[in-house]
Amino acid sequence: MAGGTVAVSTDSFFRDLLAKADITLNGNKPWDLQVRDDRAFPRVLREGSVGFGEAFMDGWFDCQRIDELAYRAYQARLFEKIEVKSALIETLKVRLNPFGSRSRSHEVGEFHYDTGNDLFELMLDPYMQYSCGYWKRATTLEQAQRDKLELICRKLDLKPGQRLLDIGCGWTGLARYAARNFGVQVVGITVSKEQAEYGNDRNKGLPIDIRIVDYRELNEQFDRIVSVGMFEHVGRRYYPDYFAAAARCLKPDGLFLLHTVGYQQEEAINPWYDKYIMPGVEFPTVANVANSAGEELRFENLHVWDGSHYDRTLMAWWDKFHAAWDRLKGKKYDERFYRMWQLYLQGCAGGFRADRMRVWQFVFSKGQRDGGYAYGHSFPID
Repeated sequence: MAGGTVAVSTDSFFRDLLAKADITLNGNKPWDLQVRDDRAFPRVLREGSVGFGEAFMDGWFDCQRIDELAYRAYQARLFEKIEVKSALIETLKVRLNPFGSRSRSHEVGEFHYDTGNDLFELMLDPYMQYSCGYWKRATTLEQAQRDKLELICRKLDLKPGQRLLDIGCGWTGLARYAARNFGVQVVGITVSKEQAEYGNDRNKGLPIDIRIVDYRELNEQFDRIVSVGMFEHVGRRYYPDYFAAAARCLKPDGLFLLHTVGYQQEEAINPWYDKYIMPGVEFPTVANVANSAGEELRFENLHVWDGSHYDRTLMAWWDKFHAAWDRLKGKKYDERFYRMWQLYLQGCAGGFRADRMRVWQFVFSKGQRDGGYAYGHSFPID
């Protein structure tokens, strides 16, 4: 290990900082940070969260429970003390390099969602839901995701023969559930070739049409529109385009459900997350959504899920990923990828555990439904 006065001074700074969150350097608690290389702390000081993430990926740091470390760090607001420079750089980069643009929208699919269906099949539930499960009554990941799908379909008041547009359809689990259980015809759009191929292979015999297309290119009429976990990729500057597309495609008596995660107040994305997990993601606020929806869409309902729902979902994904690692490693996934995925899943779980973010389901109409919108919170799965 490298030594010297620089290492001593940086160690002292971080030791005092982490102590504010009950985190000890080289301690024996599961969330304590183990230092394997003295170059780690100068790297963090230079590069903020990117430096911390890369140091962890390279084995310079270790931690048994990153989720608990992140939870305590968020609670104590430690990240704000070392992230100012990185946050300013990140904000500038998003403005100069907008992933939400039409020309770059497919790059997110290639970067993250095309990582490999083998990975996601082992990590996710049978419906391949890569968004928050609904844990109101669920005790397993499979039930939480099934309950979410049922809740969405009921909120949309789906009826046999209706046309449903799924914007950002993922691996088409929602499309398949809606077609089988509610008798609707589904058009799903995605920017991921892997997801489209997966969905088309499993939806044979069902009235489901999966297309690789940008949402701005659609100009068809649908009875219902749904979008789950895709809005985070739109980018704030493109929110008006997104809602204009939804309004253009929604019939006068239709319903549109938007499921997204977001911040309590607007802030920049974590730079390490942007670099290694989902480039260009911007998490919205309720105000962002309300101010961008436009005049054609009428806001009918907002359902707020506290952070515990995504905390449990992310930890369930981690448990499945960790259990499947022996089947994944040695292919295109190496030890650095494993550590990156640990930091991603457990770190995000800690953020939701600290209630730093929420899950929201918005329902919109065009204000032309007979009797208005009747959904309350009376469904049995609530």
